[in-house]
Amino acid sequence: MTLIAPTVQAFFTQRLLQQRHASAETVAAYRDAIRLLLAFSCRQTGKQPSRLDIDDLDAPHIAAFLDDLQHGRENIVSTRNARLAAIRSLFRFAALRHPEHAATIQRVLAIPMKKTDRPVVTHLDQEEIDALLAAPDLSTWAGRRDHALLLTAIQTGLRVSELVGLVREDVHLGHGAHVSCTGKGRKQRCTPLTPATVKVLRAWLGELARNRRPTTRVFPNRTGGRLSRDAVERRLAKHIALAVQKCPSIGAKRVTPHVLRHTAAMQLLQAGVDTSVIALWLGHEKVETTQVYLHADLKLKEQALARTTPPTAAPGRYRPPEPLLAFLTDL
Repeated sequence: MTLIAPTVQAFFTQRLLQQRHASAETVAAYRDAIRLLLAFSCRQTGKQPSRLDIDDLDAPHIAAFLDDLQHGRENIVSTRNARLAAIRSLFRFAALRHPEHAATIQRVLAIPMKKTDRPVVTHLDQEEIDALLAAPDLSTWAGRRDHALLLTAIQTGLRVSELVGLVREDVHLGHGAHVSCTGKGRKQRCTPLTPATVKVLRAWLGELARNRRPTTRVFPNRTGGRLSRDAVERRLAKHIALAVQKCPSIGAKRVTPHVLRHTAAMQLLQAGVDTSVIALWLGHEKVETTQVYLHADLKLKEQALARTTPPTAAPGRYRPPEPLLAFLTDL
């Protein structure tokens, strides 16, 4: 019998933190997945998590856990796949430490990911963008902060974690204005700012500098600390409810902070920016990730359709008419 507890501890302290130097977000995601698995196993086997054996977590048990995620916790398929990815990483590490359990581990590693539907990405058009930016109450401190945050999100396409993590040193409003951030996968990138965004950010940062409680955060909470993801989602939902009054079409869309990122990408695409540049702009790992915006751009498809041969045209390669017949046809 080989207990899983020492392997789990070594996986986090040695593999993730020491060897891979994983980010805090990665460690947290893996931690949550393993915690859910151990809680499920405790209910199923009656054993405490520290007394579970590797053979207790065999392939049928892991499959039952994944089914419980989808049907019991009502997780979507992508969440189920993310939990499985964390479990696979743990079991690959366990395979090196416990070759005597190779058969059990290989069966777990053979559990496949589920295919997911890839719906067309949601984004806002210009009228909806204008309505959303006009929603915050600029007579209040929170309203001015939210307006600056929403404008920056729509123009730069930064992720929520990147937005709330911005500090003063990341924002450069002089010549070649831009924001710099360290995004997913520890990739550092710079995103240029438009004159309109520079004007709003300069006024907002000036207000923060005059505050009695100065903070290094660009978009702080009321105490000067880091704004949480949940707080951004709540503030966005509030402003969407107000924007619906001026632009009803925005109410038919499920607008999340990530939709603002999609909106930035669609604006670049519709302006004729190449997808490889958009991938660099957004910090995508692969250019293929940016292809989803091509599927969502109906105007681009309509332009392609306009260039195609009309359906009534005769098939085959075009040939100019015989001069005499052309003369008679033109009479």
